Amino acid sequence: MQTAGLRKRIWGWFFFDWASQPYHTLLVTFVFGPYFAAVATQHFMGTGLPEQAADARAQSLWSLGLTVSGLVVGLAAPVLGALADAAGRRMPWIIAFSALCVLGSGSLWWAMPDGSNLAFALFAFGIGFVGVEFALIFTNAQLPTLGPARDIGKISGSGFAFGYLGGLISLIVMLTFFVEGESGTTFFGLAPAFGLDPETREGTRFVGPFSAIWFAVFMIPYFIWVREEQTLRKRAHAVESLKQLLDRLRALPRRPSLASFLGGSMLYRDGLNGLYAFGGTYAVLVLNWEITRVGIFGIIGVISAAAMCWVGGGVDRRFGPKPVIAVCIAALILVCFTIMSVRPDSIFGLPVAAYCGSPGAMCKELPHVIFMTCGALIGGFGGILQAASRTLMVRHTDPETATEAFGLYGLAGRATSFLAPLLIGIVTAMSGSVALGMTPIIALFAAGAVLLRWTDPKGDRAEK
Repeated sequence: MQTAGLRKRIWGWFFFDWASQPYHTLLVTFVFGPYFAAVATQHFMGTGLPEQAADARAQSLWSLGLTVSGLVVGLAAPVLGALADAAGRRMPWIIAFSALCVLGSGSLWWAMPDGSNLAFALFAFGIGFVGVEFALIFTNAQLPTLGPARDIGKISGSGFAFGYLGGLISLIVMLTFFVEGESGTTFFGLAPAFGLDPETREGTRFVGPFSAIWFAVFMIPYFIWVREEQTLRKRAHAVESLKQLLDRLRALPRRPSLASFLGGSMLYRDGLNGLYAFGGTYAVLVLNWEITRVGIFGIIGVISAAAMCWVGGGVDRRFGPKPVIAVCIAALILVCFTIMSVRPDSIFGLPVAAYCGSPGAMCKELPHVIFMTCGALIGGFGGILQAASRTLMVRHTDPETATEAFGLYGLAGRATSFLAPLLIGIVTAMSGSVALGMTPIIALFAAGAVLLRWTDPKGDRAEK
């Protein structure tokens, strides 16, 4: 039975997911990412490139930004985790990286719609991304202290669900009051709030400051309610802690369950991040959606993610995280095949009219409805996949070195983060098809599922 203090600590921990989720929902996937792709495409077309080549150049540039920031996180995460474990405290690191997140996201206000400072926009996005991802590593490491082992899956799933709810509300606020469409008004026909100028896309660019303010405000409950223990363990010298980290890396072959989990999750999480990073831009490039429509796509996906994560946490508790992960991967592979088949005028290679009998407005909307449905499934199964993976990592984690362990988990999630963007770019260039460019995501999901074969569903902490 949870005490009042522990319940408050758990809710405080949930608020990190609530505060940080808009960075992924608004900036990576549904608002800033598509905005950046559209601006970059227009910029490159202005230099004389044809539209298809400009689309490819814009996608490559966005991929580069994600790749570089992801590599920074992946390479530095285990080192920072070891240093934090050596110092015996996590909270100062969380504060520092929270400030970095606020600085980077707030700076996106200056991502101009004429494409004159694309490099600056990517740099600012990367600064915020690094900040939120590093902070996530340290907050994830607090998960084992929030309850008994049997409840960790439920707590993890509930945290993701609460975070997705925050992402949903933030997206609704942006679409209602700020993001302008071609008409210069928001999705609900309102002028952008605070007198923001639709001609210079100030409503859309406000997504950066909005995400920064949201993060800063909703981290307050976290800092008030999540009190850090006086010491995580006996303090050690940083050099000694780093040596222990290297020893653990060298020891991975002797821990086949952990090694297979880290390797498998490295690949399937990269595939999932590819779906998140390119889902909105794919809709803009293939189905010619406006950002407001991408936002509705996001709302559907986030609602599904919040609802399914809440249910998924209970399923995780009942059956364990490994079978949950396997089902999610299979579902996401099917979704990817469906997405690749959707065109404005055809589905699975057949004309749209073949599915609805006769041409008309409703018939023309069918590809968009299917893509929206895919968005709901990506959000739902993707959220469950992340929550269950976090639970399975806990089953392989010694609480005394939890930050270091989740640093390794962060490394696994980012060490190959360049693969999805890189392979998507290569396949797109070779095939000349944005849709076929999604095939590497399927390969990453499948390879990750294969590696999980050697993962013990109960973890291996007892073996250490």
